[in-house]
Amino acid sequence: MAKTLFDVKNDLVTIGQALAAVKQDKLVKASEPESKTEDITALATKEAGLQARFDILQKEHDLMEAEQKASLQKKEPTFNADPKNQTLSAKASLMRATVKGHEVPVEVRAALGDGNSTGGEKILPSTMTTELLHEPFVKNPLRDISTFTSVTNLEIPKVEFQLDDDDFIADTETAKELEVSGDVVNFGRHKFKVFAPVSETILAATDTNLVQTVEGALRSGLAAKEKKVAFTKTPKTGEEHMSFYQKNGAVSVIKEVPGATLFKAIKAAIADLPEDFRETATITMRYADYMDIIEDLANGNATLYQAQPEQVLGKPVEFCDLAVDPVIGDFRYSHFNYDPEIIYDRDKNVRTGIWDFVLTAWIDHQIKLKSAFRIAKKS
Repeated sequence: MAKTLFDVKNDLVTIGQALAAVKQDKLVKASEPESKTEDITALATKEAGLQARFDILQKEHDLMEAEQKASLQKKEPTFNADPKNQTLSAKASLMRATVKGHEVPVEVRAALGDGNSTGGEKILPSTMTTELLHEPFVKNPLRDISTFTSVTNLEIPKVEFQLDDDDFIADTETAKELEVSGDVVNFGRHKFKVFAPVSETILAATDTNLVQTVEGALRSGLAAKEKKVAFTKTPKTGEEHMSFYQKNGAVSVIKEVPGATLFKAIKAAIADLPEDFRETATITMRYADYMDIIEDLANGNATLYQAQPEQVLGKPVEFCDLAVDPVIGDFRYSHFNYDPEIIYDRDKNVRTGIWDFVLTAWIDHQIKLKSAFRIAKKS
């Protein structure tokens, strides 16, 4: 199998370390009066062999690196081209340079909205950050109904307006919640990584294919993380507050509303919401559960299968397989915030030889008002 530049780099490091160790051993042996001459000669012979191998690898490394740099320069974006093509080419150049361990050219960063003229930091340029955060490849239903921002150390009020009347919040449940937890939400930073596998074939592909492949994988990872933290029943330590199913001991933090059937539980949960939240409520639930409801309600009547979910349940519905218990409420109070300093790096899968374009991000999901939601439970 033909060696890549990365293989040669790794071989250089290995041989270089062995050569340095042998040189040190030879010096130690030579300085010891009791050392045998043949031992010193053997070490000198070993050193000469390693030095010859190192020189061959170094020469091959320099040739391969020069070829790759020349290839990379050919693929650098043409900055007098159409803006869309310019951005696409800049993204491809950034990805290739990152995976190959090269410095990203300043003009590439500038084309992607990086205001730092040095090009030395590893912050993902703003153009790519914005598109990754706001154009998910894999559908996350919460993207259509929750609030999404990208602000450092974000603090926001839980209630968007106030009146001069101290009793302006008619919903006593909300008033009690604000009294206990305060009226301001502070967003934290919870780190996670997304890995986009990149093969030599993909690196050598067109700019369009490379960018679509890498960005598709990164967006998929971001969407999967968002859904997971919001609907998990087994959250990681420190991420408990992100889940709609969070518990205080054995008790659900968000009010659970039971029903003899899931359909009745959903109806009861909608009715149990305070009026202001009920008017703008959305249901998130599993598609399989919805089909079970249709089957029970239809009773052999095929017409109901053609009805829109909102016509059946009375509120808009977003399907998510992770929503094992339907969550009903005003999802404007479900708020995701990303730290703008998304970082990119590379990592090699030693088992497959495939390189990963690695994205490190910090996320927080705050349910600003628990009283804006209900969980439907079949009793």
